[in-house]
Amino acid sequence: MLRRNLANVVYPMITLVVLIIIWTVSIRLFKVPNYILPEPMAVLRQLHKGYILGDYWPHVLFTLQNTAIGYFFGCSIAIVFGALLAESRNFDRFVYPFIIALQSMPKVALAPLIIVWFGFGMLSKVVMVALICFFPLFINTSVGIKQTPQPLIDMMKVFSASRLEIFFRLKLRAAMGHIFAGLQIGVVLSLIGAVVAEFVASTKGLGYLVSTSQANFDVATMFAALVGLIAIGITGTQLVRLFHGIVVFWESNSSGETVVSE
Repeated sequence: MLRRNLANVVYPMITLVVLIIIWTVSIRLFKVPNYILPEPMAVLRQLHKGYILGDYWPHVLFTLQNTAIGYFFGCSIAIVFGALLAESRNFDRFVYPFIIALQSMPKVALAPLIIVWFGFGMLSKVVMVALICFFPLFINTSVGIKQTPQPLIDMMKVFSASRLEIFFRLKLRAAMGHIFAGLQIGVVLSLIGAVVAEFVASTKGLGYLVSTSQANFDVATMFAALVGLIAIGITGTQLVRLFHGIVVFWESNSSGETVVSE
């Protein structure tokens, strides 16, 4: 087990070192300007300045806060609406077409309107994140509940289980694999929503940092900001995977690894 965990760290690090060497040699060989592609040392200096000395932490915390709050509300509403869609025929008839229409609209096009409605503060970013991460989880929840095996539902009815008992004790648990797959997709999409909102109107955040760096042709700072976004995305995804393994323990295979439907 220790050897396997060590290999999972060592092999990617070898690949990273090789890529950095190729990166450095290519820049010096082809004389690529810094405003197109900086050398790795320039990026490392910005990483040290931003994350070790702390210049970027206000931006990181702002983006992280917007992403986490929007993700929470977007996913919570998505699970509720997905359950209603699966359980209520009237909801399917009256509301589902409008949800599809909203999803079909590019969220980037909605960003200026969201800024007008909700202002330049944190609320507009939270709304943008919630909108983007809503639909995948909404669909996954609905599909997961609808795919509950009918013989199990019939068995619970034989034992006089109420509709609520069937939903919470059977259908919701049967849909957990689909729900957590949607939650993992939502982590990445929520970051996209936060960055798009910060591109449109913000004075803080990693998206804002990338935007201002682009205007100044400071590509090294853009790389450093992207590293922060990558770290947030990886951390969020791994947390969801960990929570998935704890909650949906029955989906673990014989080797103890959690099987995730994506």
